[in-house]
Amino acid sequence: MNTDPAAQVRPVVLLVDDEAEILVALTDLLEDTFTVLSTTSPTEALEILSTRNDVDVIVSDQRMPEMGGDVMLARARAHSDAQAILLTGYADIGAVAAALNQGRISFYSHKPWDPDALRAMIVQAADYHRLERELRTERMLLHGLLDNLRSGLGFKDAQGRFIRINQQAADFYGRDINACLGRTEEELCDADLLPIVRAASARLRAEGRDEEALELPAHIRGAAQGRWREITRVVLGALGDGSAGSVVINRDITRQQEMAARLRQAEKMQALGTLAGGIAHDFNNLLTAVLGSLELVRDMGPEEGPMARLLDNAAAAAQRGASLTRRLLNFSRPRDLSLEPVDVNALLHGMKDLLAQTVVSRQGKGANGQPCSIVVDTAASDGALPPVCTDAGQLELAVLNLCINAVDAMPGGGMIVVSTALKQVKEIVAGTNLVPGNYVMVSVTDQGVGMSPDTLARVFEPFFTTKDMGRGTGLGLSMIYGFIRHVGGEVQVRSQPGEGTRVDLCLPVQGGGGVGERSLPARLPQAKAGGSSARALHVMVVDDEPGVRAVTVGFLRARGHEVCEYSSGTAAVQAMKEGLGPIDLVIMDVMMPGMGGLETVHHLQALRPGLRVLYLTGYASAGALPAGSANVMHKPFTQADLAAHIDRIMQRPSD
Repeated sequence: MNTDPAAQVRPVVLLVDDEAEILVALTDLLEDTFTVLSTTSPTEALEILSTRNDVDVIVSDQRMPEMGGDVMLARARAHSDAQAILLTGYADIGAVAAALNQGRISFYSHKPWDPDALRAMIVQAADYHRLERELRTERMLLHGLLDNLRSGLGFKDAQGRFIRINQQAADFYGRDINACLGRTEEELCDADLLPIVRAASARLRAEGRDEEALELPAHIRGAAQGRWREITRVVLGALGDGSAGSVVINRDITRQQEMAARLRQAEKMQALGTLAGGIAHDFNNLLTAVLGSLELVRDMGPEEGPMARLLDNAAAAAQRGASLTRRLLNFSRPRDLSLEPVDVNALLHGMKDLLAQTVVSRQGKGANGQPCSIVVDTAASDGALPPVCTDAGQLELAVLNLCINAVDAMPGGGMIVVSTALKQVKEIVAGTNLVPGNYVMVSVTDQGVGMSPDTLARVFEPFFTTKDMGRGTGLGLSMIYGFIRHVGGEVQVRSQPGEGTRVDLCLPVQGGGGVGERSLPARLPQAKAGGSSARALHVMVVDDEPGVRAVTVGFLRARGHEVCEYSSGTAAVQAMKEGLGPIDLVIMDVMMPGMGGLETVHHLQALRPGLRVLYLTGYASAGALPAGSANVMHKPFTQADLAAHIDRIMQRPSD
């Protein structure tokens, strides 16, 4: 068996003659150029053809005792499309002519043959067969593409008439395929689209390519396939007659446009929510100081009289302010999140088509036309990721937004990789929302221009953008940041100029050690004033707001507790290290500059294991709060609220 690679691509010739000497002579003539198969039996030749599909040429004798050559070649057509050459030793012209007329043979030659002429004849037949087979393959591929492509696809001649078109494209014009062939877009489209088609044809002639997105009115026939269509027209190379043809691709992008609109709306709402949350945080601190001070003054004065009425009136106004602030908080927190267990890898694989289409569409709108590609790579974590508790739709929007940013950051093209991994956090990470536990990390990495340290420090600010006017709102990353932190996760960005950017979305694992099933703590019902703690406590108060700290300390001392107060987490930890006396309870503000409340408690409990803690919050996302509800109290609060929370905490076993 010949294993020479060159021999594998040589044309294959089957020789059939009942005289072995003829086969030897023909083999000697052809074996340096062809792969030669030979047999003295027409029946065996048919068996060979039934098992092999690589035979290019059949050279057969006409007069053979077992079966005539013309008969054998006629039967061979059931098995093979090889070209056929008939050899005849004398004037059997009738059989030869009949075989030629019926298309069973392409050539014939007399015996004895002219070696050069016969060889040239066989070479020509082999070339013709190869070209014929390649043409059939091309036709099969083209028809397969036309029939199975989800987008509309049509090929046009130099005059703009369709010469090939698939059913999806024909449906856009409300016709079948045959009704579209030989006609132009202008003849087929609705009258309302005629100016658009003419303008696009003019741009195609001028630039060789045109691409536009159209929002179709409901009455347009093509709108039934999708309200938004992206139509691409490209000039192709010369056709068979030397003229230039073109191709038109008609793609439904309705889902992309709807997702983009949803994304823009979500960005706006998130920015407004961030603003409202910031206002609510500051107002709650102010209202805590106002209401607490009024309550302390009210306890010092007479129960009746003008002064008492004025204090009650001021307290009622402050309470209305607190109610307004709670409504602001309800607006700023995304109450419409549908939290459920989500398989992150499955979600990302389900987005592949959408992400790929978005990359292509986004490049057409301004990435200098350079190629970008996107890869969803979860191989390293397949089968190893537990579910996370999140909103699948919001997570899809976050990943989509990051991929759009990545495309815009790669004007020279490149690859975007979306990957996943399991992240374990063993201790609180300063300055982040990460507390000990397991997280699923979704990473979007690009090969773009990267960001300077100054830009990187501002990426989560609402309305901050580095994009050109009209290409960005500056809300995308702030929206992602708010969503991820609301479900107890964290967003981390790494980037350097010229080295691309990587964004990690860390989502807490469902049930993962207290971080995956967080919920915003509910307010405890207001307790009665008589429900104070049975004994005096040593209480540490840590709050950066002097007014809030003063009210908290005043409430505690009015109940007979001994209090030490600190304006920062750093100061509280330092005092504990220096040998602070016994502490029964720590009242800790959650949101403080520098060392936050959770980090401060982590250090304090490392020094005093089992230390009880009551957290105070004016506004915090779920991820910034500890698990559970009994040890969290919202601002503003009353003296009775504080007493009820302290009683509840002190009655529980220490951790």
